[in-house]
Amino acid sequence: MQYANLLFSKICDEDNVSALTRYGITSADLPTAGERQVFRFINDYAQQNGGKAPSYATLTAECPDFIYTPQVGDSYEYLARQIKKYAAKMSFVELVNGSADKPGEMFRKFDELGEKDFESYVEWLQTTLEGIKIGTSVRKSVGKTLAEIKADFKAEFLKREEGSSAKRWDTPFESLTREISGWFSGDVYGVIGESGRGKTYLLCVIIDSLLRQGANVLVKSFEVKEYVWISRLISVATAVDELLVDELGRNLGLPNKRILAGNLDDEIRAQFLTVVETLDSYYSGTLFFQGKSGAELTRSLDDLEREVMTGTIDAVVIDPFYGLSDVYGKNVNKTAGGAAEYAATRFEQIIGDNDVVGFYTVQATVEKKQTDDTGTRELKIPTRDQVKTSKRLLDIATNLIGFDSVEKEGIAMLGIEKGRNGGEDFRLELMALFGYGVLKEFPSGEVAAKQFGF
Repeated sequence: MQYANLLFSKICDEDNVSALTRYGITSADLPTAGERQVFRFINDYAQQNGGKAPSYATLTAECPDFIYTPQVGDSYEYLARQIKKYAAKMSFVELVNGSADKPGEMFRKFDELGEKDFESYVEWLQTTLEGIKIGTSVRKSVGKTLAEIKADFKAEFLKREEGSSAKRWDTPFESLTREISGWFSGDVYGVIGESGRGKTYLLCVIIDSLLRQGANVLVKSFEVKEYVWISRLISVATAVDELLVDELGRNLGLPNKRILAGNLDDEIRAQFLTVVETLDSYYSGTLFFQGKSGAELTRSLDDLEREVMTGTIDAVVIDPFYGLSDVYGKNVNKTAGGAAEYAATRFEQIIGDNDVVGFYTVQATVEKKQTDDTGTRELKIPTRDQVKTSKRLLDIATNLIGFDSVEKEGIAMLGIEKGRNGGEDFRLELMALFGYGVLKEFPSGEVAAKQFGF
């Protein structure tokens, strides 16, 4: 957009990054990925350089879509108004027309609500249009009063109540869902654990749960190939559906290690092939998978933003975070770990701007292995200070979930190491039979009594 480049040029020339805040310019007001990249770079540069704006030469070098115009004479307010006006127009067009694979919300909502309750539909339409107007206006007030807030607050509550705003998804574990209220769109969740302790299995269980709830999930698996990863998902899915029962009466899934070896008994093999044949219709949600060594695997945050901006994704899973090329990219602030810090901030912005749920894993190192009197290693959930990564990556997480398992004992434990909305110090012990796809809460109450013959 011409006006965005003019505004950015003026900011560089006058070293006035605060103009973005003063006139309420956000990345949501900018229609192209290139303009959003310029916006982010200016803000990140200012954060790392005492509030100063980058020079036009630096901005041009870092952001190839930026077109510099010297000595812009238009006022900040005029440029901001033009940007906001175009953003409002695009929001309205999207409301009416939707996208290539998604009908416009205005007509979809009418089909859903208009015939049954036209007054409610008109109220929804008025609220939505007012939201576009307010969200794309240039205002100079210090803030909104409670009188102004109450109508917007009520409208947002009603949208959340019907699930059309700030989507929430249940976790796979009832106790965890009660503790943190679920996964929320726009938020990032980190999983930390030692190498080989089951972080990817935990992710598979989370992804299985999301897919069952109808979510569309993009997975970037940088360390596990497609066949191995899908064999684990099949094992997890069939365990959740209690396909098999062992001699102890435990519900299990298909044995993924034997799937990997291509060595299944005839009866199990027939069940496995039946699941494979129905895999594309197994879930109400859709899995978009990118695995290690696969031609479809992309590694940059630019690629991720492009993929998420299609509007078809509800949740993004990065396993592990340091598989992203940006983590080791150009060090924008010339400090140790600067590239990783920038990558974490950019990831958070992509998740927030596109209103999806973000998950990542990162490895921790627990230096001392504690064992009990029998020599069995004790469960030990890693803490955030045992993660060797940018502190910024831990800071962006709404919840930081530590995970550990002792597979030969069939147990695992997760705990919340950071809870932005509460939940810190929460611990949950789990049954863990990874070879059969089992990672679930232990039964309690009547279920446990029945299982043990009480």
